[in-house]
Amino acid sequence: MKFGGAKQFVLSGYKGEKIRVRLASNTLSTLQNDFKVRIDDIRKRIDVDVNRRNGISEAMAKEAICIFVQVPSPYIGKMECAVNAETVEIRSLECDSIELDVKTPKIVMDNVSGTVEVNCNLDMEVICCSLNGEVAINQVSATSRIHIPEDTIFTAVTKGIGTSISYEKDGRQTERFDTPDAENIIELNGIKSELVICTDKERS
Repeated sequence: MKFGGAKQFVLSGYKGEKIRVRLASNTLSTLQNDFKVRIDDIRKRIDVDVNRRNGISEAMAKEAICIFVQVPSPYIGKMECAVNAETVEIRSLECDSIELDVKTPKIVMDNVSGTVEVNCNLDMEVICCSLNGEVAINQVSATSRIHIPEDTIFTAVTKGIGTSISYEKDGRQTERFDTPDAENIIELNGIKSELVICTDKERS
């Protein structure tokens, strides 16, 4: 699924049978003419593309467009999704794995289960309202923070070259507080990147 640029991107699961893609804007009045949503239903695979028309640039889309995508949870196994957005939100989604190729400073994950792989070379703020499965962050020369609820049981894994993970509680650096061999996993992969795992009472 390729969505191009947007101000806000929201991906969620629902109990229906069809993929729904909705575009909204407070400033562009000719959305139906300026954007074309193409859905190709191939055997055991669905491709979704949002294409800009009529001279609409990526910069304009990132200023004005919100994209809401609903996918039928019972039929989703593996997903690949590419988008450049100010905020990316994944909500109420259960799948084997989802790979996000994104350019975004902020990702929110709420009620997501399965393996989520995030490829992004920007510094990110990742907010996990819950952790149920694996979150793998792949970055080159970036420093990101992932917020998880207090008392979350997880294990942290570093892979790649020159990567490191540190820990914070309530804004203060602290000792490592993950649990070896836990079912939930936070992984940092890539080159020369840092990840800070944070717990905040206000968020939990």
